[in-house]
Amino acid sequence: MSLSESGRRRSTQRPHVLEQHSLEGDRVLTFAEWCELNRIGKRTGRRIIRSGNGPVMTQLSERRIGITVGNNRRWQEARARS
Repeated sequence: MSLSESGRRRSTQRPHVLEQHSLEGDRVLTFAEWCELNRIGKRTGRRIIRSGNGPVMTQLSERRIGITVGNNRRWQEARARS
């Protein structure tokens, strides 16, 4: 923490990814961040992924997946109703 000009303490931590206003299309969201961004529970997120109707995933490691912001956007657009 550091002091601001007003003398108040302010956090020097990086803001949470979902609080940032501009998310680049190539940025990889963790599975938990993807669920939070879409306001769905992790259980529902796993069900969507297992169904084969989810967004294109990025394999981060042997056991971890992520979803890019661009792939999430395309997935959402494909589900838009007129």
